[in-house]
Amino acid sequence: MPTSPVALSSDSWLSQHRNEGEKKHRNKQAPFPPEWGLLTGPNRAWKKDFCQQIRKSWVAPCSVSIHTPMSTEKATFGAGCFWGVEAAFAEITGVLATAVGYEGGSLQQPAYKDVCTDKTGHAEVVELDFDPTLVSYQQLLDAFFALHDPTTLNRQGPDWGSQYRSAIFFHTPQQQAEAIATIERLTAEGCYKPKRIVTKVEPAQTFWKAEDYHQKYLEKRGMRSCHI
Repeated sequence: MPTSPVALSSDSWLSQHRNEGEKKHRNKQAPFPPEWGLLTGPNRAWKKDFCQQIRKSWVAPCSVSIHTPMSTEKATFGAGCFWGVEAAFAEITGVLATAVGYEGGSLQQPAYKDVCTDKTGHAEVVELDFDPTLVSYQQLLDAFFALHDPTTLNRQGPDWGSQYRSAIFFHTPQQQAEAIATIERLTAEGCYKPKRIVTKVEPAQTFWKAEDYHQKYLEKRGMRSCHI
C-alpha cells in the first residue's frame, strides 16, 4: 500500500546520500545533483555550507505519496539562472508546482529579451506552490541558500547581470521574518566569511511568467544542471 512521504532525520538523510555519493564517485559521476553545486561556478555554497544548512532541516525526496494538501502557500526565490533552480526545488517533497518567470522590475509584461538587457530591473525567479504540512518555508530557505552562492552580487557562476541576483520575495510577514532571521543566523555563524550575504529580501510583486520554452527547461531535455 502506498505510504505518505517520510521525513528523515538530517543525519540519516546525509548518511544515505554520502553512501550513494561514494558509489557514484567510484563511477566518476557527480556525488549529488549537479544543480546543487555547479550553479555557483566555484562551488562556494557547496563546500562547507551544504551540510551545515541541510543538517538543520530537510525533507528527503519521496517518490510515492497519496497526501492531499489541505492548503497551499507560495514562495518565490531568485538564485541565478532559473532553469536549474526550478529543477532543484521540484525535487523536494511538498513542492507541488513550480514556474519560472521575472519579478522585481519596472517593465510590464517583460519578455526574456527585455530582461537580458539588464535595464528592466527584473530578477529570474522560481515561484513555488508548496504544502506547509510536508515542507516548511524554513526548509525551503535552507535549500535556497544551499543551492546557490548568496555572496556574489548580480552573479551566479558564469552568469552576470542583475537578473541573476540573489533575492527572496516574501508573500507574508512570517516569510519576511524567517528570511531575515535565516540571513542573520548564517551571518552570525560565519558560514560565508570573509564574504557577506548580499541576498535581498523584498515583498512579492507581480510575477510575470516566462515563455513556455523556459518552463521545466532542463526536465524537457533530460538534464539536471545548467553549467558543466
